[in-house]
Amino acid sequence: MKFGPVPVAEAEGVVLAHSLRQAGLSFAKGHRLTAADAASLAAAGIGTVIAVRLDPDDLIEDAAAARIAAAIAGDHHTVTEARTGRVNLYSAVNGLFTANREAVDGLNRIDPAITFACLESHVPVMAGEMIATVKIIPLAVRTSSVERAEAHLAENRLVDIHPFVPHDVTLIATALPSLKPSVMDKTARVLARRLLLSESLLRREIRTAHSAEAVASAMKESLAKGDAQPLLVIFGASALTDFDDVIPAAIRLAGGEVVQAGLPVDPGNLLVLGRIGTVPVIGAPGCARSPAENGFDWVLNRILAGLFPTALDLTGLGVGGLLKEIPVRPSPRDALETAAEPLSIFGLVLAAGKARRMGEGGHKLLAEFAGEPLVRRSTRVLLEGGLSQVTVVTGHRREEIETALTGLDVQRVHNPDYASGMASSLVSGLLSGTMSEADGILVMLADMPGVTPEDIARMVEAFRAEGGRAVIRAVSAGKRGNPVILPRATFAAIRKLEGDTGARAIIETCGLPVVDVEIGAAAHLDVDTPEAVLQAGGILKG
Repeated sequence: MKFGPVPVAEAEGVVLAHSLRQAGLSFAKGHRLTAADAASLAAAGIGTVIAVRLDPDDLIEDAAAARIAAAIAGDHHTVTEARTGRVNLYSAVNGLFTANREAVDGLNRIDPAITFACLESHVPVMAGEMIATVKIIPLAVRTSSVERAEAHLAENRLVDIHPFVPHDVTLIATALPSLKPSVMDKTARVLARRLLLSESLLRREIRTAHSAEAVASAMKESLAKGDAQPLLVIFGASALTDFDDVIPAAIRLAGGEVVQAGLPVDPGNLLVLGRIGTVPVIGAPGCARSPAENGFDWVLNRILAGLFPTALDLTGLGVGGLLKEIPVRPSPRDALETAAEPLSIFGLVLAAGKARRMGEGGHKLLAEFAGEPLVRRSTRVLLEGGLSQVTVVTGHRREEIETALTGLDVQRVHNPDYASGMASSLVSGLLSGTMSEADGILVMLADMPGVTPEDIARMVEAFRAEGGRAVIRAVSAGKRGNPVILPRATFAAIRKLEGDTGARAIIETCGLPVVDVEIGAAAHLDVDTPEAVLQAGGILKG
């Protein structure tokens, strides 16, 4: 392959190194010039082009990327069509992603023209989430190098996605006078949320005394239930202080074995892993009462994916095991650059809150505007604004909210943890149905009566104009507001949200461009009080 300036008179068959838009002509980078193209360039007064002349052994970038991607073994991923020398790989299931570092390094060392990048090994992924990318650096690569890459891939498995297996989970929580019941309640909620991605269920919670005998009895009680895919999780009221402390002693007393006590991951050092027969038992560290990532997640996700870790596996987690202060950021490289179909934008209506500021004045989402309940109005606006599908997350007064939606073609998801704040509703919505397969999610607060279908359509148009590479935010007079469209590159970060944190935290930290769409006062008009409902033209109901 020879790169450089080429006289137009000699340009037939060369491949453009840069896009060319001049004198009414438009050719993309990578376009192979025909005789007619060269004649058009000459007629436009263009004397030379920067291009590459291919040798007989050269393979054009898209063909090379497609061949390499097709050779990557795996049962649970999909690949995009090649474009600009790139093919992206996406997960087809919810599961645990793993990578063979030695095999990946071997592929990347075949030829500098061939690159393969993927996620870190052992991270959970959703269906539709980008896991890897093949990129050819120059416009062409030697066919012999591609053949060497294919031979390497035939002998080495680069990546795998291990589908999550739904488990029947029992939470055994020990109690001491110093441990508040509210802490134990939160522990159950946080664990249930961790299980969502795998579609596992927290079947039961057993609270018992903090003794080896009591915990062993609780484990036997749970195992007697005959669950199809049992998993026991134990939260001790006090931390592990000895390898014969309550939790490891209870595992042995129940007839099981302790695989590992202690973990070289911080937070998460005080984890205990055991098994009773084939049933996994995790003694959770105290930090697992928080939804923030810790060593418990690393072990739990492996088990949910059917990868029961050995002591050798666990003692090898020290490098990278210091988790404190690690920011969770999505990858802007998930740019949807190969999408042939129009980008899909799904709507997510947050209608789960308790509306405490309404007092005894009725539920704001049931207030009527022009004879229509507000929650129905907000949902209809998204449907009429051109979204592919709409999901409504309910919580407080679920039955009445769902009744108000009767007849609308929407998905309904109940968030039992709605009292913990907005984050749990965002996560519940994202993990429901096919939501994670969208190219972007428009998040709409259900109490915004001023937003119109035209506003939504303009935001959707802006998202598509950016190719799904930017956050789209409604503003009023340049001041940020709602709703917002979050690209798929942010979905992994959404899963990590907790408490009353909304989309703003992701917008400010994701590293993606933010495009503001002016929709006027509607971007700031939400109705949180009876007075606000009346001032906005609503009639209080319910």
